[in-house]
Order: sequence, then C-alpha cells, then structure tokens
Amino acid sequence: MSTLPGLLSWESVQERLKAIFPEGTPHRGYLTRDLAASTVFVALYIGAVEGSGIWLGPKHVYRFSDDQADMVSDDQRMGYASQVMKAGGRAPGTQWYQDTTREPIRDETLREALVVVGAAIERQDIPTTSSKPRYALQAGFAELFDPNLVGEKLDSATGAWQSKTLNKGALARIAIVRGGAGSAGDSLSVTFPNGETRRMKPGPSSEITKAVIEVFAPRFMGEPAILFVSESGNKVVSRDDALAKSVGLTIKADKDLPDIILVDLAPEHPLLVFAEVVATDGPINARRKKALEDLANDAGFPLEHVAFLTAYLDRSRPSFKKTVDSLAWGSFAWFSAEPDHLMELSDGKRSRLI
Repeated sequence: MSTLPGLLSWESVQERLKAIFPEGTPHRGYLTRDLAASTVFVALYIGAVEGSGIWLGPKHVYRFSDDQADMVSDDQRMGYASQVMKAGGRAPGTQWYQDTTREPIRDETLREALVVVGAAIERQDIPTTSSKPRYALQAGFAELFDPNLVGEKLDSATGAWQSKTLNKGALARIAIVRGGAGSAGDSLSVTFPNGETRRMKPGPSSEITKAVIEVFAPRFMGEPAILFVSESGNKVVSRDDALAKSVGLTIKADKDLPDIILVDLAPEHPLLVFAEVVATDGPINARRKKALEDLANDAGFPLEHVAFLTAYLDRSRPSFKKTVDSLAWGSFAWFSAEPDHLMELSDGKRSRLI
C-alpha cells in the first residue's frame, strides 16, 4: 500500500488552491499562480508533508518535468526526491522552469506565501545557509488535495482548514471581499452618519460606497457628515446643500463632482474629503485631483482643509493594480477589505487624515 499522497493533476491542484485561497486572501497572487501550483504538486509528488521526514527544496520544483510527472510509482517518486538533489540531478525531459526560478520559488511562493499562511512548514534544525531541502506542506493542508475528497466533503474540509489555520484578519478580509463582489437584490441600504438610510442600486461600486460611508467615515473622521453621494449614471443618491453652505461650500451640478463628498465637523475648521470609488477604473489621479482642487477653490474652501481619497474593495484586485501607478501624490487610498489601514501617497506636506 502506497505511503505517498494520492496525486491530482497539476490543473486540479491549481483549481483547489484558488478555492482554498479565495479573493481577499493576503498574498493570493503568490498562493494561486502557476508557480504555486507547481510547488504544491511537486511537494505532494515526493511526499514532502509534515511528519513524513521528507523535505522539499526549490530544485525539486524547477528541475521537474512532464515526463517525470508521468512516473507515478512509489519508487519513481521517491527516486526523484533523492536523485535530483545530487550534483547534476534532474528529471528526464524538459524541466518546468529555468534554474534561475530558485529565488521566486523559495522567497515568494514558500517563505512569503505558503509558510506565512500556515500551508507549509520550514524546518529549523539546519543552518539558514544549508542547501538541504527544508520545506513541507502542513498536514491538514496536504489533505485538501486528496483525489478522493470531492464535492461537499471537499468544501467542508476546505472551510474547516481555513477557519483553523488562517488568522482572523485574513478570514475577515475574505468575507468582506466575498460580500463586496456583487450585491444581490433590487437595492442596497446605506446608513448615513446621522442615522438616515438611502437606497442604492446593487453592485461593486455601491458596496464600496457603503463601506466608505459606514466604515471609513467613523474610523478616520471625528464627526463625519455626508454632503454628496452619487452612483453610476450620475444619479444623485444624497445631496445636503444646507450642510454644505454651513461649512462654506457651494455644491453645483458639475461633471467634476466626485462620487462622495464627506466633511469632518470635529476640527475647528471642517475637513472636506473628496472620495472616488473604484470598482474598475476612475481613481483620483493628478488631473482629477487638480479638477477637485479647482472645485474647492471656486467654492472658497481652503485647500489646506481638503483631502482626496480613492476607495477600493481590496488591494489584491485588478482594479487597484491597474490604477495604483496613476494615483495622485498628496492623496490617500483605502481598502474596504482592510478597513483599519490607510495608504498615503505623501507629497511632503502635512496630511489632515492621519
């Protein structure tokens, strides 16, 4: 009877990785990309699982090949584990990766991803300079790749492993991203700082808008109030002209109005926050920031009491990666999946938000 783990196809390993580490998981890119699937596949192939006494090194991964993957007897699998670590050792056929892939496998896939989230362990009884293999899959994680574990049993086992292993912050971030991926139903209820509620069309942008109003505002503002909120199609959800005039701001129908205008009434001179919501595109870039500065200037609102915010669902999403290099200096970025943190793109001037 085989003592080695059962083997899924490489493609199935990657599918399960994407389910185990859904959107919102920290380091998700490193945990689900091709290199991660290859690393987990090879670890299972050679039996590098916690408690087995067998350890994985980057060389096991980058020297692997399709020809080797077809050799599935215990002797062939164990033979590869030992012979590839010898000088000149390699698998038959074309190896999966160049030898220069050693660092990305070791640093990004293993140390910064699988080990960090508890999916892999690193042996501590050898010097850090040793070339000996030092990694293994955590036992419970390896069990999630059992070919006989399918359907509801797989879903249940995956959920149990996530709850037991991933930290509370990671689990909360996953839950927020899942919830904000798209709303169901006819409308979304948003509760304003004064206790009033408004209805918005469901969707990712509305979810982020809701988070800015209900989560960001009370966390980062002393006495938050909402002056203006819009949604897709330029439909005004809320507009408080009386409050705006009380703080010296005149809101005019303008193509340059942001998605949300907030004001913090706690400081002696109120702080105005222009916020853009990004589900796909449209951050506060340099051009947009200048337009909003002009809007504040035209209303007679001093720029030293103005802040600019781009709000996203999560920094692992394509929408952030696509727009991060265009964010304006002197502005902020906030992610509803990590609500306690605020990213500042400092232009060297003192900020009013932090």
